[in-house]
Amino acid sequence: MAQNTSKPSNDKQSIDNLKTSGFERRLSIAKTSLNIGRRWAGNSMSGIFLDKDTRSKRNQEFMEAQANYVVEELGKLKGSVVKIGQMLALYGEHVLPPEITRALQALNDDTATLSWPKIEQTLRRTLREKLDELEVDPIPIGTASLAQVHRATVIATGEEVVLKIQYPGVAEAIDSDLALFKRLLKVSNMVPQTRALDTWFEEIRDLLHHEVDYDAEANTTERFYERLIDDPRYIVPKVNRQYSSKRLLCMTYEPGVSVTSEALQLLPHERQNAIGQAAIEIMMREIFVWGEMQTDPNFGNYLVRISENENEIDKLVLLDFGAIRQFDDGLLTIAHNLLRAGYHHDHQAMMKSMTGYEFFDTMSDKVRSDIASLFLLATEPFSHPDSNPDIPADCLDSQNRYIWANSKLHSRISASATKAVQSFEFNLPPKEFMFISRKFIGAYTFLTVVNAHTDSEKLVKPFL
Repeated sequence: MAQNTSKPSNDKQSIDNLKTSGFERRLSIAKTSLNIGRRWAGNSMSGIFLDKDTRSKRNQEFMEAQANYVVEELGKLKGSVVKIGQMLALYGEHVLPPEITRALQALNDDTATLSWPKIEQTLRRTLREKLDELEVDPIPIGTASLAQVHRATVIATGEEVVLKIQYPGVAEAIDSDLALFKRLLKVSNMVPQTRALDTWFEEIRDLLHHEVDYDAEANTTERFYERLIDDPRYIVPKVNRQYSSKRLLCMTYEPGVSVTSEALQLLPHERQNAIGQAAIEIMMREIFVWGEMQTDPNFGNYLVRISENENEIDKLVLLDFGAIRQFDDGLLTIAHNLLRAGYHHDHQAMMKSMTGYEFFDTMSDKVRSDIASLFLLATEPFSHPDSNPDIPADCLDSQNRYIWANSKLHSRISASATKAVQSFEFNLPPKEFMFISRKFIGAYTFLTVVNAHTDSEKLVKPFL
């Protein structure tokens, strides 16, 4: 959740209560399920006399409408129901029909705010008399499905901080929300109830329980703070433990502009390049040095502190360390080998690197070759230009740096992935690979938006 430096707006609808009790949420989902059941029955009856092609087209349109209806109803509930939908949209493309994935992508954190009296009650219950030591702005500067953020001042010192305040009851509602969400998908007949879906729901359960544990997020934030304290390109908020708890996180207020801001677009191009290089490098260090990665590719997790002095470095502000995923040594070894093969654009080396997971080990040689080609394409920005004749001519500048905005890489990978997937009985990739691939897709988008040109040798060689 970004700490926006623009003036906070109070135009959003404010609500006094969240439907966090099991009964209220079950009632909302039950009403939605009942309406879906009626619609499905009506669609089935009215399509009996249609020919096969017409019925197929009609069913697809109906599925799209059903998915949009489900998302509209889910969007009325804050808490983990919304977050579950967002996670499925991010990571469930191989589990869910495309109509569902597209609809779930519309779930938005930027919804109604919880009214200040309710937030103040929550703060008083958590901080007790220590709340009197803070002057808290009642207008939030950020909202999400699980929490909202308020600026505050420590009265005794004048220090500016932010309070990430978890909505009351959302942590306790996670397990019931997951059960309700699964039931809703089952009733809608939109998603086959497979073992893969069960596996994903278990993974989402673990991620959500971790994300609502602000003690764990504080620990992670402090680790990244210590790792990056001597690197002038990055800012990590400093945790204030005095006003933090399992459901409340207090950190220094770190101003900056959003990644999509006009101010960033107006910077000289070499400064944009430096910001892009820093953004992709931090991801590389997460995977290849520290073995833990912020898996949420949301732009709201980054700000840019633009220097007023052109001789000083612009800084990348890293926010929100709740969605951290740690990786085992086996996976990191594979990832290193894949990166090395990609850097040298070596198809044989890429195929040899694909081992150690059932997903890879059960592939035929033909499928392994197709997937290796897909990985070579995905690692195009990290390959040395002298080794990779397949890089499109307009994707390299005069200094042989990769031009992300010209690459159309996401759409090229999607087309290649669709072809590769169609070539065999598809098995669900290991979830760790899906987390990493999603983070890379987020990085592609980030670097395209800031129009960065990056040097693969400087970027990759330190990690080989």
